[in-house]
Amino acid sequence: MRDKLTYVLLAAGALFFFFNLHGIFDVLPDEAAQGAIYRIMYLHIPAGITCLTGFFIGMIFSIGYLTTGKLAFDAASASINEVALVFAFMNVVTGSIWARIIWGIWWTWDPRLTAMFVCLLIYVGYLLLRQAIDEPTRRGRLSAAFSIFGTVDVVVVWKSIEWFRTQHPGPVLDVRTGGGHIDPAMQSMIFRDLFAFLLIAAALVLIRMKQEENAREIDALRRLAHA
Repeated sequence: MRDKLTYVLLAAGALFFFFNLHGIFDVLPDEAAQGAIYRIMYLHIPAGITCLTGFFIGMIFSIGYLTTGKLAFDAASASINEVALVFAFMNVVTGSIWARIIWGIWWTWDPRLTAMFVCLLIYVGYLLLRQAIDEPTRRGRLSAAFSIFGTVDVVVVWKSIEWFRTQHPGPVLDVRTGGGHIDPAMQSMIFRDLFAFLLIAAALVLIRMKQEENAREIDALRRLAHA
């Protein structure tokens, strides 16, 4: 059942995204000030929302593990955080390409960008921590604490667009209210791409959870054999 759901989510997300590409490149016009490069925001913004949402959900599963001690919660948290990190890198890479065209630089230590860079370091460290600890229970406890700690920076990243008025542009989209300061057709496309990204992310999480379960079973057999 899980495998079928994974295939359905992955296929639906991919088809929806490729359908959106028609609207992005053939229907929507160039932006008045930025020209064609503005279209990268249809990757940049949905990837950012997807990664921050994933990190927050991963934190919830981490709390679930600390509360119950069930390794299934730890596996879910690890899978979600890993997939979210992929989308975080996508957000940073697309943002750097966008910045190179609009600002003339690949990177600047803008407070918002710095907060996102710190977020990347935290969750890369989270994955390295998991690789460094073999004992499942200890790994789960420390990983959960790391995930909860990382969510503090996730909040900073999320709110920094409101807190700081720097080189990075102000908010053009408010996902909490559905409001924004861009053309409704462009805004609609962002939400459509976000939906596609969330479907793909959910499928990838299911794949990683299955891999985590298989790894846990193999580790249990290895420990039994050594005993």
